[in-house]
Amino acid sequence: MEPQRGRAAAALLSESLPGRRRREEVRGPPEPTQQSSSWAKRLLGFEWADVSSWHRFVCLLNRPTDPASLGVFRFLFGLLMALDIPQERGLSYLDHKYLDGLEVCRFPLINFLEPLPLDWMYLLYAVMLLGALGIMLGCCYRLSCLLFMLPYWYIFFLDKTAWNNHSYLYGLLGFQLTLMDANRYCHLQNQTNFLQPQTLRDSRMEIGHATDEYASRTAVRLSFCEPGLMPRGRVEPKGEAPLSLWCHVGAPLLELQDRSIDGLRHPRKRNAHVPLWNYTVLRMQIFIVYFIAGIKKLDADWVEGYSMGSLSRHWLFDPFKLVLSEEMTSLLVVHGGGLVLDLTAGYLLFFDATRPAALIFVSYFHCMNSQLFSIGMFSYTMLATSPLFCSPDWPRRLGARFPACLRRLLPSVEPPQPSEACVYRGSERKGRGRGERGPGLRQKLGALFTVLYVLEQLFLPYSHFITQGYNNWTKGLYGYSWDMMVHSRSHQHVKITYRDGVTGELGYLNPGVFTQSRRWKDHADMLKQYATCLSRLLHNYNVSQPEIYFDIWVSINDRFQQRLFDPQVDIVRAEWSPFSHTPWLKPLLVNLSPWRAKLQEIESSLDNQTEVVFIADFPGLHLENFVSEDLGNTSLQLLKGEVVVEIIKEQRNYTLQEGDRMQLPPGEYHKVHTVSPEPSCYMYIYVNTTDVALERNLTQLQELRDKVQNGSETEPLPPELQPILDGALGDAMQTDPVVQAFVQRQQRLEELQRRRNATLGERLQRFAARKYFLFRRSFLMTWISLRNLALGRPSLEHLAREVAYANMQQETGAAGTEGVQKEPERAEL
Repeated sequence: MEPQRGRAAAALLSESLPGRRRREEVRGPPEPTQQSSSWAKRLLGFEWADVSSWHRFVCLLNRPTDPASLGVFRFLFGLLMALDIPQERGLSYLDHKYLDGLEVCRFPLINFLEPLPLDWMYLLYAVMLLGALGIMLGCCYRLSCLLFMLPYWYIFFLDKTAWNNHSYLYGLLGFQLTLMDANRYCHLQNQTNFLQPQTLRDSRMEIGHATDEYASRTAVRLSFCEPGLMPRGRVEPKGEAPLSLWCHVGAPLLELQDRSIDGLRHPRKRNAHVPLWNYTVLRMQIFIVYFIAGIKKLDADWVEGYSMGSLSRHWLFDPFKLVLSEEMTSLLVVHGGGLVLDLTAGYLLFFDATRPAALIFVSYFHCMNSQLFSIGMFSYTMLATSPLFCSPDWPRRLGARFPACLRRLLPSVEPPQPSEACVYRGSERKGRGRGERGPGLRQKLGALFTVLYVLEQLFLPYSHFITQGYNNWTKGLYGYSWDMMVHSRSHQHVKITYRDGVTGELGYLNPGVFTQSRRWKDHADMLKQYATCLSRLLHNYNVSQPEIYFDIWVSINDRFQQRLFDPQVDIVRAEWSPFSHTPWLKPLLVNLSPWRAKLQEIESSLDNQTEVVFIADFPGLHLENFVSEDLGNTSLQLLKGEVVVEIIKEQRNYTLQEGDRMQLPPGEYHKVHTVSPEPSCYMYIYVNTTDVALERNLTQLQELRDKVQNGSETEPLPPELQPILDGALGDAMQTDPVVQAFVQRQQRLEELQRRRNATLGERLQRFAARKYFLFRRSFLMTWISLRNLALGRPSLEHLAREVAYANMQQETGAAGTEGVQKEPERAEL
């Protein structure tokens, strides 16, 4: 009998879980169900009675829910944020943005916010990165969420020019995860061993004898159950490895579990139920992102196809252009399709019947966006949120389909254990640890948070009547209203004028001087901050009590170019408040919007060498402009209103009525005064004669090169034209500028052609190399800064060598690939 006891115990502790039993294991113990569910239960997942009172509503939001889908999302979100920090958050070029002693104007949400010294900023980013990794692994979960969230929001508020909707969404998701129990799942698979029923019935005592020593070390409480029922007890280990007993398909089992990282310290968190409100908040957040974005796209500019007019030229829309024109592709596919998808995606993802189709369409949509726009991890984050709308146990059902040898590498497929955070209904309470108690304070706070948070997120995109100071032509700061891609802008003219308050001397500044961003041109609050910063910096250049004036011309969604701010107001001393209207903001001339069709017709009638700019100006103001000598045949034609054109050098004025046209002298300044009581509309038509002549010369060189290469040109080329054949410029100072421009253009065309013809492997290699050097620089610069904080900064020569090593980039040339010292590529500094 003793050998049989040993064999039974050994089999119980060593045999792997048979694959055929896994499906029943995933299903877990049967729960009591109604004979006939109401339509609300089938459609919404709950009965109307569940929301008939606050108590029932709290019970509903704290209903026990499988943590699997939430755990997978937590893992993916942490991973994507860890990848995002060196890229869009800016860790790879942090020293360029926050270099100590750099004279630069910044745009924090609150003026007293200042960046830390550079080495401390690297430390802050390192803490944020560790927090993202902790979220991904479920390690010290609450602390990791705080380590990620607090630096993230500090960096977010530190620079309004970097605001966008998806960066705001990342912060919201980090905040939500801090309050949720998302660390209850997504750990390595358990090693589970089965014993046949008859063997177990014959060997219950043997199992006890065989595990006496193990139980004494691990304080495991074993319990037995009949086939198909839940065990009467649950493992409560305090040693190194937990042990529990479950029943599946007629066979009780003994389970050896590997714990998640947090489970090493808190076994009750491992694979435990989570309250339903954890899913509700995330699902409502993603629903709001889609739906409010759709509501914002009901704007007339989007519906009429003016918001993203040029997007249909991208190669991704080539399949649609096989059956549609480019204009119809823009109107129906880009604008119409985007509107319909945003309005319906949240609803389609919610219902079981429509979810499969919704998953296909939103996945296709986000994959396209990842190629169309430089939006970092946003597309992949939205892809990671889509499974949240599926059944919460989908990871278990998916894992159960894998071979047994792979399940040890996957998260658990075991049914979740009860949790104190949930409220169990009548028949579910037995053995759940809450007895007959109803929802406690924790459950009520969770439900209250869910309601208040959803209401706040629904209200905030329409709260611009409170924060009127942030309203410009669009409502509020771009980045938290989900008005994604609704407005496109182009800037034709930006002039910054300063006046010495003591001497009256006038001067001009280059647009964007002392700043690393261009977004200040579109927002009154940033313009006020920029003017205040410039007035402070100009004192260092012997300008006393400076007055600063901005003349900014903007076209939004293909309208006329017009002034955004009053050019006669000193912005340094101008009033601005976040809660009141900005008095020096000029209104958008929406009454001129019907002109856009006429403007497009005029543009399409011009040849490829002729350019046109459409201008609208307010009564009593004037536009001062300079016609370059490169712009031959420049004329001004009045479309509406009345203007007086002043030629400054000639000191002569010309009055133009609607339809009049006049030639403008090149190389001279002129002013266009609007004298009509309503805004004037006019257009500049010009030809860049220098570009035309250069293009003609380049065409002649191309023809000459083709003749030499095909043998039709027998005369030898002169030495100054030899570079057009071999592409060697030699001494650039002595090379003819036209020949130099031709060779450089040919090199760019050849490089572009080489990239287009590259194989998939070559493209992946180039992509991997670019990302490798980006992450390499991020980690090396972070290590240098952390070393500086711990040990002090070395000499400047030593530090320069370290930074140069971190700046090593990969450059691919005709001769091959080699590592060279090269500045990191950045979209904007």
